[in-house]
Amino acid sequence: MSTAAAPARSLRAGTVLADLLPASRARDIALVVGGAALTGLAAQISVPVPGSPVPVSGQTFAALLVGTALGARRGFLALAVYAVAGMAGMPWFAQATSGYGMPSFGYILGMLLAATVVGALARRGADRSVLRTAGAMALGSAIIYAVGVPYLALATGMTFGQAVAAGLTPFLIGDALKAALAMGALPAAWKLVGRKG
Repeated sequence: MSTAAAPARSLRAGTVLADLLPASRARDIALVVGGAALTGLAAQISVPVPGSPVPVSGQTFAALLVGTALGARRGFLALAVYAVAGMAGMPWFAQATSGYGMPSFGYILGMLLAATVVGALARRGADRSVLRTAGAMALGSAIIYAVGVPYLALATGMTFGQAVAAGLTPFLIGDALKAALAMGALPAAWKLVGRKG
């Protein structure tokens, strides 16, 4: 009887995918470090954008996925580890860069905030349906740009319009594709877990 109750409890509202693993401090540490490493690895999938100091990379998708899967607290900590290690010299920002003097560093700060917000939304079930996942990913992306684009303008001396043209517009199609991936993957993961439960 207790085995039948456990899956039902684990799928209740307020649960994120990472909560389905057995709870322990070691689990949380592994998830945080793994989330940071996944973001660093995804950042190496990077393509320069002509006329922009900001490349297209996989790190934004990874940051949103980490936040959604781990929840707000662990998502924040994972992106904080990623940011602090990169600032300290670990070359795992996009294009194997590190430090905080890059014009694109504002996007990393935005990812930290976005991972926290989408993690909080995931606790409210935002990752369990296609439409809600789309909304969470769109909000997360908007947060990244809300921090990254003004930072880009300040760091480079661009006008805000130039920063939008160089640091937002070229990335919209890619963001739509990343959101579509998340819209398929996250609800499918919950359905799979529900079937196994």
